Amino acid sequence: MPLFRLRSLALLLSSLAALALPVAACHAQESPADIVFGHRVRAYLLAHPEVLQEALERLQAKTDADKASDARAAIVARKQMLERDPRDPGLGDPQGPVTVVEFFDYRCPFCKAAEPDVEKLLAANPDVRLVLKEFPILDAEDQTHISEDAARAALAANAQGKYGPVHRALLAQKHLDEDAIAAVLKANGVDAGPAKALETSPATTTQIADARALARALGIDGTPAFIVGDQMIAGAQMDLLRTAVVQARKAPQR
Repeated sequence: MPLFRLRSLALLLSSLAALALPVAACHAQESPADIVFGHRVRAYLLAHPEVLQEALERLQAKTDADKASDARAAIVARKQMLERDPRDPGLGDPQGPVTVVEFFDYRCPFCKAAEPDVEKLLAANPDVRLVLKEFPILDAEDQTHISEDAARAALAANAQGKYGPVHRALLAQKHLDEDAIAAVLKANGVDAGPAKALETSPATTTQIADARALARALGIDGTPAFIVGDQMIAGAQMDLLRTAVVQARKAPQR
């Protein structure tokens, strides 16, 4: 059972236990009617345990709805930072009326798997502008720096107008390490000297830190994460992403 469901079930059971508590320990403070009610609740739940499952499902649905509402509010409040940060690289139509924002990590297997579908989405929707947020998150798990090295290299390539091919090549690498990153830059004609200087610059450090802070503010704790309009799509749910693009195209422009 997922951790959330275990916690929710525990919360639900503790609430029900509170209902029954007068039966066990508070007779002196409770009326006879309350005691009878507690017995009836207990008897009903024992006879109909499926009620617990229904209550848990409703609790899950409410929690999901509340989380989605909070995410929408956070997205709207940070729309400019999400969609119009001049430092961010992008693909697709730079003036496209539909903007998709992607938070990703070059070592994330789900990001790698989603990349062909993202390219198909752009090809099928030439009015889409894809904003790419370098969000190296996997380094924290294995105590390496490869994801951030790749992000820094891609941003350095962006300064030389070569972000697209470098971005795609980095995501295509099955095993990413320092040698593979250097090989990708060389293969795509990135000038190593200026690139190295920019990779280690305070400006690049700040840009990556800002993307992390933005992800944190939006509750993003995994990759890929897509944002279209005021909707967040966690994970490589490409059908949902395609639907969100269609909906965004129909929505009134602000």
